[in-house]
Amino acid sequence: MFKVGSRTIKTAIGAPVAIMIAQALQLDNAISAAILTILCIQVTRQRSLQTAWYRFYACMIGIAVAGLLFELIAYNPLVIGLILIVFIPITVKLGITEGIITSTVIILHLYGEGALSVSIVLNEIVLLTVGLGVALILNMYMPSLDSELEKIRDELEENFSKILREIANYLKTGEYYWSGHEITETARLIEEANELASRDVENHLLRRHHPFYHYFHMREKQFDILERMLPLISRVDATEDEYNYIGELFEELADHVHPGNTAVKYLEKLNQIRKKFNKEDLPDDRETFEQRANLYLLLNEIEQYLILKRSYKKSDI
Repeated sequence: MFKVGSRTIKTAIGAPVAIMIAQALQLDNAISAAILTILCIQVTRQRSLQTAWYRFYACMIGIAVAGLLFELIAYNPLVIGLILIVFIPITVKLGITEGIITSTVIILHLYGEGALSVSIVLNEIVLLTVGLGVALILNMYMPSLDSELEKIRDELEENFSKILREIANYLKTGEYYWSGHEITETARLIEEANELASRDVENHLLRRHHPFYHYFHMREKQFDILERMLPLISRVDATEDEYNYIGELFEELADHVHPGNTAVKYLEKLNQIRKKFNKEDLPDDRETFEQRANLYLLLNEIEQYLILKRSYKKSDI
């Protein structure tokens, strides 16, 4: 079975409504109101407002350019090409290229009339207003993305937990049977989450930030750290006690992957581990020094991972 999205439903409603309004106003080319509505149905409220303005602005320029060239030269198909040669670079310069198709529809209407008058221009402006207006009204409704974002958050936290647990198991046992598929899956989830969170921000006209957006941004940075940790862990050569200390810390982190903030507790535990390591004898050869350096690099990465979580201010998500 195929899924019918909200954008499809709004398009199906908007097209006939725009035609009915245009016909009720006795506008010429009333059917074109549906085309204008379809072109302006967008996935977010902000994008819808921006697109409507770009299209209206471009159409006003299109009417001016077309009216001037048609009247100065002739109502000829070749002149349409000349109009587009002049008009399109203007829209590119002004950054309103989204209005090219809409404006072309209006330009063709002027060509079809074969003359320019105030009534014809007003007809096109009202037609444009109807088409864009219907689209804007329909785009005021946008389905909430919270449930999708919560689902991705839960899947992401489960993957983080599995990755941390696999690291803990390797440190404590030295055994490695992990396929690592959570790494690629996590990268995909973060990309999907960022796209949805950005779209949800655009659905709120007076809000520029969203708690989910900051949450997934924090997880993305933490994931970068986890990816740096993996090759580093394989180069660490520590004592059994050291492996156990760090392995237990990773196990506790794996058990507490959630939106809440428990980073302070584990930062303190990390400091205690550092103090234990600092009491050990200094390396007496190059190889031991490099191994100890890798160990401290790993501790620094864990610290950065926890600092990111500590700096994140949890909202109601």
